[in-house]
Amino acid sequence: MGKDYYKLLGVEKGASEAEIKKAFRKLAHEHHPDKNGGQNSEKFKEINEAYQVLGNKERRQQYDQFGTSFDGAQGPGGQNPFSQGFDFSGFQGSGGQGVDFDLGDIFSSFFTGGGPGGHSRSNRGSNIEVDIEIGLKEAVFGTSETISLRKEVLCEPCKGTGADKGTSYDTCDTCGGSGKIATTVLGTFRTQTICPDCGGQGKQIKNKCPNCDGRGANTDNVDIKIEVPAGIDDGQSIRLSNLGNAGKNGAASGDLYVVVHVKAENNLVRQGDDLISEYEVPFTMAALGGEINVKTIDGKVKLKIPAGTPSGKKFILRDKGVTHLRSRGRGDQVVIVDVNVPTKLNKKQRELLKELDKEFSTKKSWL
Repeated sequence: MGKDYYKLLGVEKGASEAEIKKAFRKLAHEHHPDKNGGQNSEKFKEINEAYQVLGNKERRQQYDQFGTSFDGAQGPGGQNPFSQGFDFSGFQGSGGQGVDFDLGDIFSSFFTGGGPGGHSRSNRGSNIEVDIEIGLKEAVFGTSETISLRKEVLCEPCKGTGADKGTSYDTCDTCGGSGKIATTVLGTFRTQTICPDCGGQGKQIKNKCPNCDGRGANTDNVDIKIEVPAGIDDGQSIRLSNLGNAGKNGAASGDLYVVVHVKAENNLVRQGDDLISEYEVPFTMAALGGEINVKTIDGKVKLKIPAGTPSGKKFILRDKGVTHLRSRGRGDQVVIVDVNVPTKLNKKQRELLKELDKEFSTKKSWL
C-alpha cells in the first residue's frame, strides 16, 4: 500500500505551498532525531520524504495525477513516473538492496533550488544592467567611466551575516546544523537536500542585525569605475562579476552588466574594425589631381588625389580604423571619392568645356 503524503503531513489535498511548508516545519521540529534519543528518526524520514514530493510543484502534480499510492504508481510501459529520465542501473547493491547514494547537488538543484557553498541559489544577489554612452573615439581607444548606482550592498556591521554583531546564531532545529536533510528518492536511493529552514547554512539567526534587519544587505549609493576596452562596438556589454546586488545573509552577489552605446560620428561610419568616410571632389581635381583634407579618428591627414580619379574610387588609410578588441593592431579607414559634376555652368565655363570637349573629340577621331 502506498504512502499518503498529505496524511503524513496532516494537510488537505488542496493545501497551499505555504500550508505544506508550515506543516512540515512543525512536524520536523517535533520529530527531529536529536530529540527523544533518536526514537523519531523513522517518522522524521517519512515526513521529510512527503515534503520532498509535496513541496515541489512538478512532483506534486505527478503524485496527484497517479494517485496517493505513490510507491505503486506506474507510468506508460510499467515505469514509475518519478523515475523517468533517470537511469539508475548499476547503483544496486548486492542482493538488489538499495544503495545509500548521496546525489548531492544534482537532486538539490532539481528539487530544492539549493546551490553550492551552503546557500540556496535564491539567496544570491540579483544582476544589474545599466547603459552608458561613449563617443566613437573612446570606443576606438578605450576609456574609463564612473557610474553611480543605488543597489544592495553588504551590511558592514554584520559583514553580511544578518546576525547582530555577526555572532548571534542558533543551530537549525530542522537539520541539526548540517544544512542538509536526508531523504529517500524513488523509494530506493537516499539523497541529501538543502534544508528549507536555514537555506543550507546549518544555523539560524537568534538576534537580527539592527542595521539590516537580518537581511545581511542594505540599499546604498555606490560609485563604480568601469574600464571600457578599446575596440568595443555599439550594443556590446561588459560583465563585472559580483558587482550586482549583494546576496542575502552572506550569499554571493549578482553581476553587473554594462551595455555600451556608441554615439554616431559625422562622416565616420564603422564597418567591423574599419571606418568608412566619403568625400566629394570637383571634377577638375578628379581630372587634374590634387589633395584633400581627410578627417580621421587620429586627426586630419592630407590625401593625394591622382589625376584621372573616377567617381567611387576607394583609398585605404592603413591603421586608421578601430582597435581590434581581442588582439593587437587596428583596422583601416576607407575613403570613398565622389566626383562632383556641376549641373549649372556660366558662359565662360561652358566655353572652356567646349574647347576641352573638342580636344577629346579630335583624339577620339584618331582611333
